[in-house]
Parts: sequence; structure tokens; C-alpha cells
Amino acid sequence: MSGTAESPHVDTSAAWSFPMQGRNTFTWEYDSERERLLNLYQKGKDKQWDSTKRIDWSLDVDPYDVLGTPENTLALYGSRQYARLNHREKQELRQHMAAWEFSQFLHGEQGAMICSARIVESVPDIDSKFYAATQVMDEARHAELFARFVHDKIELSYPISPHLKSLLGQALNDSRWDMPYLGMQVLIEGLALAAFGILRDRTDKPLPKQILSYIMQDEARHVAFGRLALRDYYAELTSREVAEREDFVVEGCYLMRDRLRMQEVWETLDFDIKECMEYMNRGPRMRAFRSRLFTRIVPCVKDIGLWGPKVQQAYADMGVLEMADRDLLKLMAADEAQAEALDVERGELRARTREVDHAIAEGRLNTNDAR
Repeated sequence: MSGTAESPHVDTSAAWSFPMQGRNTFTWEYDSERERLLNLYQKGKDKQWDSTKRIDWSLDVDPYDVLGTPENTLALYGSRQYARLNHREKQELRQHMAAWEFSQFLHGEQGAMICSARIVESVPDIDSKFYAATQVMDEARHAELFARFVHDKIELSYPISPHLKSLLGQALNDSRWDMPYLGMQVLIEGLALAAFGILRDRTDKPLPKQILSYIMQDEARHVAFGRLALRDYYAELTSREVAEREDFVVEGCYLMRDRLRMQEVWETLDFDIKECMEYMNRGPRMRAFRSRLFTRIVPCVKDIGLWGPKVQQAYADMGVLEMADRDLLKLMAADEAQAEALDVERGELRARTREVDHAIAEGRLNTNDAR
């Protein structure tokens, strides 16, 4: 690596836009019988929160050690490229990897916000419109959170990866109302939820743990929403229509897998691109990381009925077919429980801090009185 690489920043002057296909759908049938979706809608209303109040933004973050993860867990650790780096370059690499990762989370959340708004417009049933409206607010909050964390705490940002951009474009530029569901709720949100969980469980830094835990509490509802709505709809499709959606799932999953190789980071830092990409493909840490990232997607795809030979073969090729039998409800319940436990823990800590502050104040008052 020669010198210090320039920091990439998102070019806010250039917007990505394209005409979206499809139609806006109104419904005058307000009596819904889908109690499970209405329960999610109620939960979505009950669980709204303010990121400026629930997150402790006063916590410091070291831009060169954002997550505090051990060195041997880094994706490039063990490669010849990594062995050539000195201490300063390793610190810089950590910052760029965290910046790339959280920047992609940020871009994905903006995409989720737009997809959710598209679902409100196009989905034919009223209960789905109700729930998707709450998700638009959730995704706006998540984008706000990640934008603040990336720019204020990591102090470095990356543009959207070509693979994520491609999948977003495909999901939004399809005239069928269910495709934003499938692309966003199942694939992009499912992978993001698993990635959030891996980082949440690895980090010992309080601020990123708060952000990831609380966002996961919302995302668990979003994946459940896509799963419930699509399972009912796909049961009514013809075999040809199902096959078209299975093709989309296969292509989307390969895009999601390939986006994890961080090519933009290696290019920015002037690393040996070929060597880094080969190691990211075959390295033991990335193989294990990739398999864990599909823990939410594979069982959801199976559950909604897109489980033909082509999908199963693709998952076998990726080494994630065994994920099909994971219990999604149990995983999502655990995500909810972790966020609630963190709230309790932080509440108890604040109470103890107030007690200590009160004792100190009383001590000072008594000392002054004695004088």
C-alpha cells in the first residue's frame, strides 16, 4: 500500500433516478380478515421510537476500531496482503472496512424506505398498506441513524456497491407489485438482518451495539411482514410465475453474496485486487461469514414457496442449503428479546448513575454545611 488513500465520500450532488414501473392501487375494502398482518401493524405502531432519544450519541467511537473485534476475525486476516501491512495501515484498513460496511447498510435502508413506499402504493390489500406505512417510518429512522453514525463517528463513507444497486434497481423497476417485497423484504432485509446480528454479537462497543440491536428489533417485523404477505400470494401463482420469481431469487442471492467482497475498499487502499478477491472467495472467515448471512433468507424463501430445484441447487452451490430448516420465529423472538434486555440494562445503569450523582451531591452539601 503506498501512502494514505484518499477518503471516498458519497457524492450527494448526483442522484440515482429512474422511472418506476407498475401502478398505484386503491382499495375500498377495509374489512380485513388477515389478523396476523394487522397484529404486525399494531406492533409497528407500538414500537415506534426516536433515534435521538433512545440512542446515546454521547458515546465515543474510535474510527480506527469501530467494533472492537479481534484482529483474527477480519475478513482479510491470514492473507499475504494483510501480512504486508504495518500497524498504521492495519488501523486504516479497519476504518475503511467499517465505513464500507455501514455505508452499505445506510444505502440499503434508503432503498428499503423507497421500496416500502412503493409497497404502500401498489399492494392491493389494505392490511399490507397499513403495515408498509409504518415500515416507511422505520426505514427513514434507520437511514437517519446510519447516516449519523457513518459521518459523525466513522468519519468516512463509501458509495453504494454495484451489486446492491443492481438488486435495488431490479426490485423497483419491475411492474409486478410483489417484486419490491421479494427483493427488499426477503433478500436485502434478510441479509442485512443476519449481518446486523453478526456484528451486534461480535462488538464490545456500546454505541454500535445499541444501533444494531434496536434496528434489528424493527427489521424482525419487516421480514415477518414480507413472509406472511408473499406466502399467501405465491400459493395462488402458476408454475411459470413461480419459476420467474425463483429466477429472481437465485440471481439476487448471488448478487448479495458477491457484494460482500468489498472490492471498492481494496481499490481505494491500492491493494492487490486479484489477491484480495481470491482470498475473499476462499478464505475461511469469509466462507463462515457468508454462510451465516443466509440464515434469514434461506428459510424465508422456502417458507414462501419458492423452493424449486433451481433455488435448492443455487443454495447448495453457495453452501447454505442446510439453513432451510432454521426457525425464523425463534430467531426473530431472540432479536426482540436482546433489544428489550439492552433497554433494561441501560435503564438500570442510568438509575445507578443517578444514585451515585445524588450521593456525591449530598456529600458535597454536608461538607459545605460542616464548614
